[in-house]
Amino acid sequence: MITSSPPIFFLHLLLTISLPSIQCGDLVDQICKKTPFYDLCISTLRSNTNTNGSDVKGLASVMADTLLANATDTLSYIRAQINQTSDPQMERALAYCAELYIPVVKYNLPQAIDALSKGQFAFASDGLSDAAKQADACEKKFSGSTKSPLSDRNKLLHGLSDVAVAIVKILLKG
Repeated sequence: MITSSPPIFFLHLLLTISLPSIQCGDLVDQICKKTPFYDLCISTLRSNTNTNGSDVKGLASVMADTLLANATDTLSYIRAQINQTSDPQMERALAYCAELYIPVVKYNLPQAIDALSKGQFAFASDGLSDAAKQADACEKKFSGSTKSPLSDRNKLLHGLSDVAVAIVKILLKG
């Protein structure tokens, strides 16, 4: 009997030590289950070290920051594509997309992130959702024989936006 107690003690100690990390992991899982793109949410939040020990507001901030980084990268990609294309129709469509992405990167998302940090969740949600709307508008500009070189990027941006908005709406519900 006495020999079986130490293993139980160590098992209890191991569970006690690992419990906070399990709870944090559970929060990410619980939150991501409430979003429209569970896999995208999980992969984004788990790959970011800033989510360790985060509450729901912290997870929303990580997702918003990821959305801004993605939009910024996409805008840079659009600019590079404009410089490389010799097709006037493609150049017009890309320029239109750049015009959509510039305010998202410079104003909408930074203001949404600021609002999120101040607890202004409704305003944050509106700003975050604008990114998806602009990505969709950009994608629609490509039609007919002009295939969008941005489809994957616009789709990812839309998904990140939807996930970020879903997490902020959890905060709105309190």
